[in-house]
Amino acid sequence: MEPMRLYPKVIPAISSDVIRTLIQDEDVEIEAERIADAELDVAAIMKEYLAADERVNAATRETLERRGLDQSRFDHVKHELAAVRGFRMGEEGVEYIIRQMIECLLVSRNVQEVYADDPALREKIFQIFGKHLGVGDDAAAAANSSPNVP
Repeated sequence: MEPMRLYPKVIPAISSDVIRTLIQDEDVEIEAERIADAELDVAAIMKEYLAADERVNAATRETLERRGLDQSRFDHVKHELAAVRGFRMGEEGVEYIIRQMIECLLVSRNVQEVYADDPALREKIFQIFGKHLGVGDDAAAAANSSPNVP
């Protein structure tokens, strides 16, 4: 299965889709004048994930250079560094981002009320990720079986 690839250019579309879908389905209540800010809150989570990914990539490049390894070892070294740093990649990265989004919805001053439970939110947000990023069914099962603890 191909890993998730989150690109900066799709972040606004995902953020808008998440917020608008949850409002339309009456899973959350957000005042009209706060919708754009709620979308920015959700976008910030994905942007921070990409920034953390870039920090791991930079550390990986430095490690390869320091150890005298060639680029063919990049993925292996990146997985090692990501594990040490607690950074989740691929399908686990999707799960992490979704948990962060749910937590954001629960604490954001831009969201008046959250009516849906975590599993329902997780499923809807995951479907939106799938639509925009082509995330696989294995991650859907994992996202649905994840504990409700963010």
